[in-house]
Amino acid sequence: VQLQASGGGLVQPGGSLKLSCVASGRTFSTGTIAWFRRSPGKEREFVAGLRSGVTFGIADSVRGRFTISRDNAKNTMYLQMNNLKPEDTADYYCAYTPSNLIVSARSNPNNYDYWGQGTQVTVSS
Repeated sequence: VQLQASGGGLVQPGGSLKLSCVASGRTFSTGTIAWFRRSPGKEREFVAGLRSGVTFGIADSVRGRFTISRDNAKNTMYLQMNNLKPEDTADYYCAYTPSNLIVSARSNPNNYDYWGQGTQVTVSS
């Protein structure tokens, strides 16, 4: 399975971006997908997850602003990011595992088998 993330860029505070992650070699329709991010000097952080088509967790820091979704026909996952803040600046990574992770396991990056290469998001005026 290969994951290709895109959609990052420079945006002003309050702006929006939509990240995409296309999978090749396997369908997303089962298992768990997620977005993580890593800011300079910080650990990789869970942002949002989706399991069996149901949102499977949103980090408190982005709740109400970010939405994860999936288009099975396009084998693509998305992260819609609204009302972006400077603290959202990070490299964003999509991740996938064929397993249906339990709630307590969703935020551990070690539980995901496949990763995209990362797409950079910079929020600055």
